[in-house]
Amino acid sequence: MKKRDFIADDILSKIYQNKYKVGQKLPTERKLAEIYGVSRYTIREAIKKLVEIGSIKVIQGSGSIVNDTKYKSPLIYNSLTQKKFTDIQSQIVYFKKIKPDDELLKIFDLHSDQKTLWEYQRIRIIDYQKRQIETSRLPYMLFPDFTEEDVTLSIHEFVQRCGYKISHFITSYTPVNLDKEQATLLNCKKGTAAMKIINRGMLHDGRVFEYSEMVSLDYSVSYFTPFDPSNHQYRAR
Repeated sequence: MKKRDFIADDILSKIYQNKYKVGQKLPTERKLAEIYGVSRYTIREAIKKLVEIGSIKVIQGSGSIVNDTKYKSPLIYNSLTQKKFTDIQSQIVYFKKIKPDDELLKIFDLHSDQKTLWEYQRIRIIDYQKRQIETSRLPYMLFPDFTEEDVTLSIHEFVQRCGYKISHFITSYTPVNLDKEQATLLNCKKGTAAMKIINRGMLHDGRVFEYSEMVSLDYSVSYFTPFDPSNHQYRAR
């Protein structure tokens, strides 16, 4: 782990421990550099990361202030969510309508008169580097006006513009090695280590609006997870 990432995680930990409280200023760059034994540049990089994920804000002349965001979601950040939409570009590989197989029919709970999905694949480009391949499906009946231009932007912003309320996501992670096709798309070697991420987006009414499979390079994620004593006791049996 890079020093700036360790420092960012350690400051996050202290925010959750209430050592740095909401509305409170963090120590100065100079003081943090002394605490962690690093340069002020490294501290600035750690602070920048915390700003990007919304945990702190920097006010000119006042310093770094802790934001009231820590309990809004168990996800603290991942490699993509810490980036602004304007920092992420999308390159479309394909965009089409498909007939779902049995697995997708079950995922979207589709009936005989609704058997059409949008499917697209795009490459996500971060800091001018190809970092992720995303293959997603959305129900045609929910988004009949979905376009290729929408694929180049934020899908979740599009969903909300359509009047739907997003409730939550069910996400799983599996380490994989890139196959030849994936390596070609990401301009790297076959067999490169990556993370496979399967994501299911849910609306407030319980419908699945998106099912996506992503393969991501250099993927990292941090969560805030409350301790569940009943689950701990069950696992200890």
